[in-house]
Amino acid sequence: MTGQERQERKEGHEQPFAVDPWQVAEHGLDLTSLARAESVFALSNGHIGLRANLDEGEPHGLPGTYLNGVFELRPLPYGEGGYGYPESSQSVINVTNGKIVRLLVDDEPFDLRYGELLSHRRWLDFREGLLRRSAEWTSPAGRTIKVDSTRLVSLTQRAVAAVEYAVEAVDGPVRIVLQSELVANEQLPGGPEGDPRAAAVLEAPLLAEAHHSGGTKGVLVHRTRYSGIRVAAGMDHVIEGPERLDTVAESEADHSRITVTTVLHPGQRLRLVKFIAYGWSATRSLPAVRDQVEAALTAARYTGWDGLVAEQADFLKEFWDVSDVEIEGDVELQQAVRFAIFHVLQAGARSEERAIPAKGLTGPGYDGHSFWDTEAFVLPVLTYCLPTAVNQALRWRHTTLPLARDRAAQLGLAGAVFPWRTIRGEECSGYWPAGTAAFHIGADIAAAAARYVRATGDAEFEREYGLELLVETARMWRSLGHHDAAGRFRIEGVTGPDEYSAIADNNVYTNLMAQTNLRAAAEAAARHPREAARLGVDTEETAAWRDAAAAMFIPYDENLGVHPQADGFTDHQVWDFENTPPENFPLLLHYPYFDLYRKQVVKQADLVLAMQVRGDAFTDEQKARNFAYYERLTVRDSSLSACTQAVIAAEVGQLDLAYDYTAEAALMDLHDLGGNTRDGLHMASLAGACIALVAGFGGLRDHGEVLWFRPRLPTGIMRLGFSMMVRGQLLAVRIDHDETTYTLRRGEVIHLRHDGETVQVKAGRPVSVPTTNPPAQERCSQPPGREPARRQAQAGLSAGRITSGPDHLAAE
Repeated sequence: MTGQERQERKEGHEQPFAVDPWQVAEHGLDLTSLARAESVFALSNGHIGLRANLDEGEPHGLPGTYLNGVFELRPLPYGEGGYGYPESSQSVINVTNGKIVRLLVDDEPFDLRYGELLSHRRWLDFREGLLRRSAEWTSPAGRTIKVDSTRLVSLTQRAVAAVEYAVEAVDGPVRIVLQSELVANEQLPGGPEGDPRAAAVLEAPLLAEAHHSGGTKGVLVHRTRYSGIRVAAGMDHVIEGPERLDTVAESEADHSRITVTTVLHPGQRLRLVKFIAYGWSATRSLPAVRDQVEAALTAARYTGWDGLVAEQADFLKEFWDVSDVEIEGDVELQQAVRFAIFHVLQAGARSEERAIPAKGLTGPGYDGHSFWDTEAFVLPVLTYCLPTAVNQALRWRHTTLPLARDRAAQLGLAGAVFPWRTIRGEECSGYWPAGTAAFHIGADIAAAAARYVRATGDAEFEREYGLELLVETARMWRSLGHHDAAGRFRIEGVTGPDEYSAIADNNVYTNLMAQTNLRAAAEAAARHPREAARLGVDTEETAAWRDAAAAMFIPYDENLGVHPQADGFTDHQVWDFENTPPENFPLLLHYPYFDLYRKQVVKQADLVLAMQVRGDAFTDEQKARNFAYYERLTVRDSSLSACTQAVIAAEVGQLDLAYDYTAEAALMDLHDLGGNTRDGLHMASLAGACIALVAGFGGLRDHGEVLWFRPRLPTGIMRLGFSMMVRGQLLAVRIDHDETTYTLRRGEVIHLRHDGETVQVKAGRPVSVPTTNPPAQERCSQPPGREPARRQAQAGLSAGRITSGPDHLAAE
């Protein structure tokens, strides 16, 4: 099946979301794809995450309420263990569910599997940060009601979520019972068998410690069985309706319920506002955690529903003013990139010295672990739109340095070895060739820290946190690598970004990133000599870092005129793509790793990513030849790949191919291209879509003190605009096919490079310069059946499926 055929299959009934530039909307309800919609409509602030389960709790695809940093331990069994293997892993758990508001209509449960569902709509507007729902339903007994609900997870009050739930009688008097609940230890469905991407399901992970209910409030306190994390959840309510309302409060170990009963006549409404708060800690006492939740509920009730909604709108207004990416010519891609930016914001806004997981807090995929994805894809986007989130994410890495130092010592290395996958900082990967051996994560963290300091000028962060991250990762590289007889610095026995190759010598991406790390550490130590001396850094050590960086070995295949991904890679047998059935992708689910490792087949962009992050190490001719060579080997079994291929495709002049890859990255979850959106959204791919637009078509390179731009647009995009916060100044870039305009919206003056030429932009004086259109290039080929869908054909269809708001059904 070709990429186009795969896309056409997705264009059928499997795409339930209407196209709108500022929202994602679902008209009707498909019970077979509930889990997917629960991920797409998930709400989070980086601290709390709520999957978009229906308010009534059932039916559901995958229940999910997540708290960042709350996990359970589980053993890692080995058939044959080895020194240095992690003994346990960490899995995110579904904590106490506060979303549930059950409804009974004349004793009939409001369950959409029964009765007649006359209408059902859900929509998430990226400017409001609210998930809205509207339904009209006739019960099996023939009574019709309307239900409207709105849900938010506060971006301003990090411990708070809230639900507004209203019921209206339509065609006769009805007895209404609302049951607002807190439920712990919900039963969860099992995940797909044999798929390592699915989360480990942990049954009943919470041990009850306390419960209380009274009036309109309820609180449950639990403790995780093995990780010892105390979790408190609380709810309080404001109830409006007919004069006669009966309210009952009750609780038990895993359950608290506030029940409201009344009779509604046609046109009457019962409105319930539910405030939900969470607190958790591995060290604080039960009274302290419980009181934290009580205080958060008090603050939320004081703010009120209207106040929370207004705060949310104000926060997002400021965010979009700084962060919007505007596209003219492709409304579906416009929607997708705003969807991407919104969810990246949700993943990091209030993470506050906790990890940003690969799925954010939208689902249990990858067990809730954070990978190198965060530093390599998510943080570059947040650096220029929400730098405070980057500061917090890197400070979380800094808090894990003691564990990283212990891991390095265990491996016989100096400095710090950060984990491949983790929640709290310990290594959670039981497969060391793809885990421990992927040492490049240390350089990814160092690069993110250096980028943040360059973009913000935050010298205090560099002194207190960044310097130590750079020093300890540089020490690791100096001890991991060695100078050979020819004086070259080699790094051997490592795994690069491509997970279909492992334990290779001199992976180009790894070596170039290590070189960047070593140089950045030496420069930071020179800027902060006093702090460096406290870390034990002396001139001899920084000289050793500089020597290693200068002598870094970068393999090159003279016969083919390309860079091998690692030593000897281009000598391997090429994978038999012609005889690989379409149903055998992703390959890791159908072939043994040993066979993948010894063949030329690439899961995700590796050498191509090196050309993006270290373009200065390659000539333009080398980039073009390398890109063409690796295109025919890359199967994109990873969602991390398309965005990187988009960036380099644009750089080498293959703009339509870059357009195709950009759309694939942006639509990964809205079109469920990986088939696993049910487990949570792909944060790196969503962030990667932004990178593809800004670094690909905008040509942004930010590896030095001055920003470089090399804009060019594909034929399917008429105009591209974006803004960036740079050292407190707000730079706007607007690109069309003839010219590019740079405007300083905030600040006094900024210097940048456009197509290699220096440009000075001052406040109130936009600068317009020609957009260079590269010569047309022959389109590279991909492995059979792994071609990206042609975006040019799809873009023209988008306009026919636009909706102007939640009240309009999508046109056919």
